[in-house]
Amino acid sequence: MDITSAEFVVSNSRADMCPQTHLPEYAFIGRSNVGKSSLINMLTKNPKLAMTSATPGKTLLINHFLINKEWYLVDLPGYGYAQRGKKMMEKIQKLIEYYVLEREQMTCLFVLIDSRLEPQRIDLEFIEWLGENGIPFALIFTKADKQSVGKTKASVNRFLNTLKEQWEELPPHFISSSENKTGRKEILNYIEQVNRSLKEQAE
Repeated sequence: MDITSAEFVVSNSRADMCPQTHLPEYAFIGRSNVGKSSLINMLTKNPKLAMTSATPGKTLLINHFLINKEWYLVDLPGYGYAQRGKKMMEKIQKLIEYYVLEREQMTCLFVLIDSRLEPQRIDLEFIEWLGENGIPFALIFTKADKQSVGKTKASVNRFLNTLKEQWEELPPHFISSSENKTGRKEILNYIEQVNRSLKEQAE
């Protein structure tokens, strides 16, 4: 897939105020500081599209970006940033839950995992919750440029093996680096493939 246009449409603090269209939506979520904004900017080849910050937990809203006038890329707030305070954490959790569970247009949720870390309980619990609710999702292991290829591979395998303890079938997964553009083609091809199958089903 070649991205020819990527435009910011709207930010929302409520999932029921999202754009009223029938276009498919691909949402991106992960723990704070997992490199979500950098990944979105890398995928769209627009370094200023999503806000990047040295301070984790800056995305507090649901952000919609229209891609090629055909589908939406949705930037969701990160989960698990304790310094936001309990009330804000609860508000964000409700926002995420409402969007993920109620938004009919959401076609796939990309869950970002830091490829350098041991499997984190917060990620595993979130993935388990997606499974329990039958949410279609894929994994993106980020920051692959921060360590050797061998270490990334071992870390990804460790995570997938942990999932295998609960899951019969593993979700699609991708390895990415915003610095090196690793994974860009594979992720966009996957989105294109899903869009194509949606069109075929509609015909």
